[in-house]
Amino acid sequence: MSPVFRRLTATTLLLTGLLSACSSDQIEHIKNGKKIARDLENMTVKRILPADLLRATRWAGDSLTRQADRELRQVLNEKLQAGGVAAALPYCRPETFASVDSLARVLQATARRRTVRPRNPANQAPLTPTDLAPDTARQVARTGADVFTYQRPIVLNDALCLRCHGEVGKDIAPADYALITKQFPQDKATGYRLGQAMGVWQVSMQRTGVAEFYTMKTRKIMKPRKKLF
Repeated sequence: MSPVFRRLTATTLLLTGLLSACSSDQIEHIKNGKKIARDLENMTVKRILPADLLRATRWAGDSLTRQADRELRQVLNEKLQAGGVAAALPYCRPETFASVDSLARVLQATARRRTVRPRNPANQAPLTPTDLAPDTARQVARTGADVFTYQRPIVLNDALCLRCHGEVGKDIAPADYALITKQFPQDKATGYRLGQAMGVWQVSMQRTGVAEFYTMKTRKIMKPRKKLF
């Protein structure tokens, strides 16, 4: 066999081996390939439309106010059991709770509870009957280039609240009402019944906070795989 022929044969065998090694059924898949693809998609800059921002405003408002309502029920239940109305009265300000304030900072939001019959005059607002209808849909709006607002009714749906906001002499003990009026001389927040709207949550949010919440809400997260064995 001539040297030239031997070289051609060796080259042919080498190319054949390389092609075989690159066949589709022998390609090794990248480890965590799906996770890498998901991470790359999450890092892709996406345009957030005005409708997306309004949707995110509702999501963010729901998250903030539900957290506040949930923690308020828990705190008031503990305080009422421990020391009655006297112990619970200073804590009926859920917008000031640490966890609520922390979430508000993330959203760049300011949350307030407003009513036409306030305990604290600073919380009075001219609300319409539609605003106070228990079945009113959440109201979201863009009130400025960088400002979004959220509003929903606050409904008295926990009997515990009647001890401070129910009917005096029936739900509220006279001694407890004396404590309330001592701290809030202009109190109007009594006479409510279960299922009645007491006021509204009003939340104002900055556009950057709403956009960040939208990004977090729509980010894709890999679900952990279940073990087969």
